[in-house]
Amino acid sequence: MSYPPDPNNPYGQQAPQPGYGYPQQQPPQPGYGYPQQPPAGYGIPQQPGYGHAAYVQPFYAGWGSRVAAYLIDGLIVGVPAGILYLIGAAMTAGSLDCSTDSYGVTSCDGGGISGGGIALILLGAAIGIAGNLWLIAQEGKTGQTPGKKMVNIRVVREADGQPLGFGMAFVRKLCHAIDGMACYVGFLWPIWDAKKQTFADKIMSSVVVKSS
Repeated sequence: MSYPPDPNNPYGQQAPQPGYGYPQQQPPQPGYGYPQQPPAGYGIPQQPGYGHAAYVQPFYAGWGSRVAAYLIDGLIVGVPAGILYLIGAAMTAGSLDCSTDSYGVTSCDGGGISGGGIALILLGAAIGIAGNLWLIAQEGKTGQTPGKKMVNIRVVREADGQPLGFGMAFVRKLCHAIDGMACYVGFLWPIWDAKKQTFADKIMSSVVVKSS
């Protein structure tokens, strides 16, 4: 006959269930005791262009590169125009009737001026004007003329690095007249200027930078 187990008899008690009366081992919390991944952007450098947009100015173009680009552009536009102008001038001069009197004074009669010579002179002038306007348009649209593209430089706005646009590029070209004053010191100014700017660049808030 079975009796209820004596609560005072330790041999009659059942073994305690696992975890009953003992500290239970809690599973570790995710990330507890391990380095936690910080929230996105916390303590991690942001990539350029994210967060606050900021224009990073490239390196300024040197004076030698600017001179080289100017010479290349001058050859592209000036050679065709100059050839036509010289041929026209030669034709016109050859058609003049010149004579020298007894006192050694030479006088020329322009009655026989060549119409073809005049036409070539005017055509050369038109090519020169159109060519320079085309260079200004290219510089305003992309920041580069053919010469600047060959030496990897470009003209941009100092504030945001964008091309000037035709209007500002045209006014900048006119402002180069100021660079030519006082023995062309404005054209030499980029040699020692911190931003490599001419006077025209400072007036228009433009810079010439190296192209990537």
